[in-house]
Amino acid sequence: MKPKFIIGGVMILAAVAYLIFSATSASAERFMTVDEMLAEGPAIVGDSLRITGAVVGDTIQYDPNTLTLTFEIAHAPADFQEIEEQGGLAEVLYQAVMDPTRARVKVIYIGVKPDLLRGEAQAIMTGTLDADGVFHATELLLKCPTRYEEAMPEQSAHP
Repeated sequence: MKPKFIIGGVMILAAVAYLIFSATSASAERFMTVDEMLAEGPAIVGDSLRITGAVVGDTIQYDPNTLTLTFEIAHAPADFQEIEEQGGLAEVLYQAVMDPTRARVKVIYIGVKPDLLRGEAQAIMTGTLDADGVFHATELLLKCPTRYEEAMPEQSAHP
């Protein structure tokens, strides 16, 4: 084979490898809890993140004119085994919201207010953290605790 074909082939392979690497790293998201995100601090400001936490009901504010939704989420574990050990998801979310010592993060989301947004719902969000510690969500998914009350009524018997 001629050397220029070999060099050309190597350059094409290098370009393809670079494109694959840059596309993968640009779309990569880290999944974190509130505590994990706050522990990282300024190192993750501006990074694409997916976080989870319990919605603090009395912090929910919605402006229908600007479609701006703000609320706080409290730290709740994300590990399934840890959730089961602590009494199930409904209990974990309840404890997260009721404990004033848990880490909390303010969330801003621009969009229609989801019907399932209420206190003690599990929020799973994609977005970025700004330098002031506010999480700007671009996607918002919710798991409502009432869905779990029917399966485990003894967990929903909170005052």
